[in-house]
Amino acid sequence: MSSIVIVTTEQVAGKVIQEHLGLVRGNTIRARHIGRDILAAFRNIVGGEIHDYTKLLGESREQALDRMAAEARELGADAVIGVRFSTSMLAHGAAELLAYGTAVKFEK
Repeated sequence: MSSIVIVTTEQVAGKVIQEHLGLVRGNTIRARHIGRDILAAFRNIVGGEIHDYTKLLGESREQALDRMAAEARELGADAVIGVRFSTSMLAHGAAELLAYGTAVKFEK
């Protein structure tokens, strides 16, 4: 699988954008686990990081980025610029994480 540049900026240093291919996105929807909720409730009382949630969100971000990059590859893109993340609650205990940006081709 070819590497794709993913940046939050509108330009890539040292590259000239030849063509904008359009919006690309990747998302994942994850549900919480009751065991994690019990631990989270305990952490709210005593304080501290909820490592299971941190790991879950990290995995969700990577999956959303991977799906966005795959969509960009299908368009023949060299990079995705202006990348952003968005989250939304879909149901009690389930949330969506969305990564989106603009697929572009560089001048050769």
